[in-house]
Amino acid sequence: MLNSTKFIRILGFSCLLALFFSACKQDTTTNVQAIKAVKDYDASVVTQWQDQFLLIERYASGYRPCPAARMAGYLGLAAYEATVSGTTDYQSIAPRYAGLSIPKVETGKEYHWPTVVNSVYATLFKKFFANVRTSDVFQIVSLESSLNSQYAGQTSAEVFNRSKDYGTKVAQAVWDYSATDTYGHDQYVNVRPTSYIPPAGIGKWEVTPPGNERGMFPYWGKARVFAIQEADKVGKPPLAYSEDKTSPYYSQGLETYSRTVPQSSEDRWIAEFWSDDVLGFTFSPPSRWLAISTQAINLDKSSLEKGILAAVKVGLALNDASVACWNSKYIYNVQRPVTYIQKFLDPNWNVGNLTSTGFLPSTPSFPAYPSGHSTFGAAAAEALTNVFGDNFAMTDRCHQNRTDFNGTPRSFGSFYDMAIENAYSRIWLGVHWRMDCDEGVRMGYLCGRRVNSLPFHK
Repeated sequence: MLNSTKFIRILGFSCLLALFFSACKQDTTTNVQAIKAVKDYDASVVTQWQDQFLLIERYASGYRPCPAARMAGYLGLAAYEATVSGTTDYQSIAPRYAGLSIPKVETGKEYHWPTVVNSVYATLFKKFFANVRTSDVFQIVSLESSLNSQYAGQTSAEVFNRSKDYGTKVAQAVWDYSATDTYGHDQYVNVRPTSYIPPAGIGKWEVTPPGNERGMFPYWGKARVFAIQEADKVGKPPLAYSEDKTSPYYSQGLETYSRTVPQSSEDRWIAEFWSDDVLGFTFSPPSRWLAISTQAINLDKSSLEKGILAAVKVGLALNDASVACWNSKYIYNVQRPVTYIQKFLDPNWNVGNLTSTGFLPSTPSFPAYPSGHSTFGAAAAEALTNVFGDNFAMTDRCHQNRTDFNGTPRSFGSFYDMAIENAYSRIWLGVHWRMDCDEGVRMGYLCGRRVNSLPFHK
C-alpha cells in the first residue's frame, strides 16, 4: 500500500498534469477560434474600393462603358478567388478558365482577409487605371495605405505581410490572365478604331449629332466572357425598318419623339436620373450598378463574404452583358432614333435640348440595338437579386444632392424594378427605340442567370 505522503504526492502530480493538459487544450481552442473566416469581417474594404472606382471612372477617358464593365468583372473575380479558401460554402471557379492559375494559400497558415482584399484591389486598380489623372493615382495609393495602416493593427506582422503578399500574387495572376484577352485588355486606348467601317444602307447606324464621332468598341463582341455561351451573344432580330406610318418601326420612332416633346417633369426626372452618359459628369452606366451594389451591401450590413459574392456576381454579369450587347449592336447596326426622327418627324429635334441646364447628354456613338443601359441593368439586377433576395427594397441615392440635374433619390421595391425603370428611361431621354430596351432587358437577365449558375457553391 502507498503511504499517505506518497499518495498525496502522486495525487498532486496527477492534478498538475490534468491542469497542464487542460490548459493546453484551452489554449489550442482559443488559437483556433482566433483564426477568423472571411464571413467574420464586414464588407467595408469592398465598398470603399467600389466608391473609389466610381470617383476615378467618372473622369477616366476611354473606360465607358465597356472597359469599366470588364474591369468590374476582373476585380470581383480576383477578390473572390483570393478569399475563397477562407470560406466553408464556396469553391474556386478558376478551373473553368484555361490559363487562369490562382496561387494557393499556405496550408494551416492564418490570413487577415481584409488585408488580402485591399491588396487585390490596390494592385489591380494601379494596373487597370494606368491612364488616369495624377490625382486619381494618388487616391489609389492613399486608400491602400490608409487601410493597410488600419489592418496592420488588427493582426500580427507575420499574418499581415503574408496576407498582403498573397493578395498581390492573386491580383497579378488575374492581371496576367486579363492580358491574354486580345479584344478586351487595355482597349480604353483604342475606343474608336479607324479600321472599322460601318456598313451603309437604309436604316443602318450612322454617326449622330452633335459629336458625329466614329463607332465605339466595334470589336468588343469578341472579348472574353465568363458565363454566357456563344449563342447568347446574338440578340433576337430587331423590327424591320420601315417608313410606313402604320408600321411598328414608325410607331416606335413616334413614341420616342412623343415622350420627349413635350416632356413631363416625371419623365425628365427619370431620364436624367438614370442617364450617366457624360464623361466627367457622372460615372458610367455599368458603374452605376456598382454604386447600387455598394448601397445594398451597406443597407444589408453584409459580411465580407457576402460583399465579395455581390462584387463577383455583379462584375462578371456586367462584363458578359457588355460583350453580348456590343456583339449584337454591331451585328444589326440599327440607327439611332435621332437619325429617323430628324428625317421624318422633326428636323430640329435633338437629345441635347431635352434636359436640364448643365446636363447635356448626346446620343452615344454606337448602334442602338440592343440598349446597353438595359442590358447592364438587367444583368446586374439578376445578380444582385441572387445575393440579396427578390424583394430587397431600397432608395437609390446615387445622385443625391446634385443641383445641376434632378438627382433626387428614387425608391424601389426590388432590383428588378430598378432595372426596368433604368431600361425604359432611355426612351424618355430620346436615345433608344422601345425594341432596344426590350431586347436589352431580355439579354441582360440571361447574362445574369448564366453568372448565377456558375458553380460558386461547393
